[in-house]
Amino acid sequence: MRTITQAGSHEVEIRRSRFICTLARAHSESEAVDFIARHRRAHRDATHNCTAYVVGEHAEITKSSDDGEPAGTAGIPMLEVLVRRGLTDVVAVVTRYFGGVKLGAGGLVRAYAQAVAETIDTVGVVERRPVLTVTVRVEHALAGRFLGDLHGAGHQPADVRYGQDVEADVPVPVPEVEAFEAWAAQVTAGRARTGRGATGYIEVPLT
Repeated sequence: MRTITQAGSHEVEIRRSRFICTLARAHSESEAVDFIARHRRAHRDATHNCTAYVVGEHAEITKSSDDGEPAGTAGIPMLEVLVRRGLTDVVAVVTRYFGGVKLGAGGLVRAYAQAVAETIDTVGVVERRPVLTVTVRVEHALAGRFLGDLHGAGHQPADVRYGQDVEADVPVPVPEVEAFEAWAAQVTAGRARTGRGATGYIEVPLT
């Protein structure tokens, strides 16, 4: 799964028309619809507020709107950019302020697609990867070295608790869980105890 790193806006000016694309995350269709409604109220003076969104774990919910532009020249090109980039849980609104020069159907398609593509490049993209939380329990005498080994191996604990023993909750990519458990046993000479917890996701920036 891929989505945008964060919400953001970017403006493109083409033949005196301003195309301002705003992107935001939307974890459900209702969130996307609410975002669009708020944006249109805030920019009701614009010539058009064209929209597109992709929502769902498998990008199964898609919708677009030309908002008064010629059919197929705004919303669909915007949606195609989101789909082509492999994004989901994202909503895009392109606000157009007409500059007095007509662009024609082809010009509009290129302008709306360009606005979305450049905004995606501006805000960045992350890939969501499934992880399983593995809790590693070690004695206090081993904790300092083990936590250092964790960091050295590129594992960042989500939480560390100090009680009778030291427990570290480590998000591990699902395909690597068994290898991580074997590694934890190896670096502690078999003295670490591990337990598997909840599944979730981590977000890895893509260049």
